[in-house]
Amino acid sequence: MIRKTLLSLTVTALMAGQALADDIRMAVTTSFHNSGLAEILLPEIKADLDLDVHLVVVGTGQALRLGRAGDVDAILVHAKAAEEKFVAQGHGVARVPFMYNDFVLIGPSDDPAGIAAVDTAATALTAIRDAQSPFVSRGDDSGTHKKEIALWSGAGLDADSFETAWYRAVGAGMGAALNTASGMNAYIMSDRASWLKFANKGDLALLFSGDPVLFNQYSYIMVNPETHAHVKADLAAKLQDWLLTDRAKALIDGYMLNGEKLFTYNAE
Repeated sequence: MIRKTLLSLTVTALMAGQALADDIRMAVTTSFHNSGLAEILLPEIKADLDLDVHLVVVGTGQALRLGRAGDVDAILVHAKAAEEKFVAQGHGVARVPFMYNDFVLIGPSDDPAGIAAVDTAATALTAIRDAQSPFVSRGDDSGTHKKEIALWSGAGLDADSFETAWYRAVGAGMGAALNTASGMNAYIMSDRASWLKFANKGDLALLFSGDPVLFNQYSYIMVNPETHAHVKADLAAKLQDWLLTDRAKALIDGYMLNGEKLFTYNAE
């Protein structure tokens, strides 16, 4: 009887070990996490693949650093130039774009800088700088922060030279940065999904969008097993294959909040 009990415990332990093996760590952006889409996708990934995806929620810059160190099996990020460099340096297998949304400029509903009346993102940012209206920057090397800095530069402005009296770099994720902007009644750049999901809007409103330069592409990248032999490349590849299915497309395109679509699937 004792032998049978021990054998049963051994088999149970082995089965549990096998079940635990089907999991991966994926570094994802705070904007993706804040959007709520993960809550839609992860249960379906589990059901379809029997794969648990453990998210490490960080900015794009930190996600890329985790990938370079081999601390995750895959990354989901939104900074094209940095992603291409990551792959070119041998840290990632390939950059796989699969969905997008856009960036928007949020600000006080009375719009003291008058950005709702302009035609381009560059003009909007210049108006905020000229008015020296409070502006909250992520300041965290995230994809959103990288894009913001590029937009200031595209307007002929250097964010590093701005006075902190009106330009506040908070070094925080998208949700925390939006909360700070709400508390300060300040302007901020956000991805549309995070803004739509944001509950503490205060007196903030979406004031500017639609400029093609605000396009926001998300990509999946497997960490390269030739650089980091310990990563779970086979499981990361299973997830990549799933992201390229009609099932993933339907879930991503179908994700709505208050009647508004948060992401558009565009994998090729």
